[in-house]
Amino acid sequence: MLNPPPPANNPAFSSARDIVRTVDAGQPLRWLVRAWHDVTRCGWISVLHGVAIALAGALMLWVAHDRFWFLAGAFSGFLLVGPVLVTSLYALSRGLERGEKAGFSKVLETWLNWKHGRIQPWGEAQWQLVRFGVLLALGGTVWVLISAALITWLAPVPITSPLVFVEQVVLAKEGWLFEAWLVLGGSLVAPIFASTVITIPFLLDRQVGIGQAIAASWRVVLGNPVPMAFWGAILMVLTFVGFATALTGLVLLVPLLGHASWHAYRDLLDASALPERE
Repeated sequence: MLNPPPPANNPAFSSARDIVRTVDAGQPLRWLVRAWHDVTRCGWISVLHGVAIALAGALMLWVAHDRFWFLAGAFSGFLLVGPVLVTSLYALSRGLERGEKAGFSKVLETWLNWKHGRIQPWGEAQWQLVRFGVLLALGGTVWVLISAALITWLAPVPITSPLVFVEQVVLAKEGWLFEAWLVLGGSLVAPIFASTVITIPFLLDRQVGIGQAIAASWRVVLGNPVPMAFWGAILMVLTFVGFATALTGLVLLVPLLGHASWHAYRDLLDASALPERE
């Protein structure tokens, strides 16, 4: 169950007038249940996001081909940039909360600022999301390069398939390559996860700056370490399942996780005192 919001003298209360709520460890499972309701209400519009990202994943696999070192890094990179790829799913969930129709126009409005039958000039809200997405893409690119360098230069044999990766890196009896790969990946993914867990829904929903949204995301994670660790594990495991099912699982898992991330934001942060973003 959700705990009551902390009083104003609690450290979780910021001068930006957003309040971090604390939730129990099982709350991420409830986010998934609410997300499923959103998927069923949005129908094909939600599923279309999963199809698009599955096709993008197929293109990534085609580019990787026999270069499994690229695929390993790209999987982690996908986790980093995933939050910005599903921005319109947040907008759909937000619209459902406000009693709005979950139509494809909401997707066009989110990505193209489509209003009154045509594309309108982008405002600060759109450019904030673009800048934040570029930062995430740079972080993902850095990790792909680091992962490629480690696996290519230090693996005892060329890594050309998942089986070879498991045999020569994960289950290697000598060396420390797998451990180093995990440590480096965790050192990059953990702070990015803390910086993004509610940042984009917050930017979409309220008139705040990128720095303020990132700070709130960090306070959410620090205020809910166990639920956030559980939520991060769910994101990682379900994304892996999506890839392991030849990307077909992503068709449903992407919209499910996208809508669930919106509900995570709504449960974890009370931003009602801040002006809404139209």
